[in-house]
Amino acid sequence: MEALVQWFSQNLAQFISPEGAVFVISMIPILELRGGLLAASLLKIPEATAIPICVIGNIIPIPFILLFIKQIFKLLKKTRLFRGFIIKLENRAMKKSDKVKKYEFWGLVLFVGIPLPGTGAWTGALIASLLDIDIKKSSLAILVGICIATFIMYFVSYVFVGNLVH
Repeated sequence: MEALVQWFSQNLAQFISPEGAVFVISMIPILELRGGLLAASLLKIPEATAIPICVIGNIIPIPFILLFIKQIFKLLKKTRLFRGFIIKLENRAMKKSDKVKKYEFWGLVLFVGIPLPGTGAWTGALIASLLDIDIKKSSLAILVGICIATFIMYFVSYVFVGNLVH
């Protein structure tokens, strides 16, 4: 992931400000807040600036996923071009949903909050939507998870990696 973050931060920073690049990275699935904070650290953006940018960037797509992803997937599955991809994406998300199914709110909080590959706000919102978890409950769980991920990734990006790079 670090190579991907470096590529995005170097290439986006040519066209927009470093803060703008971090914001965009934080909105991208897979990279999300984790990638945004790592990129911010590599771009030497102060943490007091980077954290709100990354949190906001990571939160923006979530309501759209919670509200519309099932309808979008239903529409895309009607086309030959996207049917296989959407089914694969749904199956992949549902394979990761065991803890969320079992513990619902706290399962979703931990799924979003513990920064492991394949977890995060995007996948958490997708799982919550596919499991028909109440939108208020899932929104709050994802927000709490993002706060936990922010805390963890601050230490990884600014304390650990920041001290290695600077």
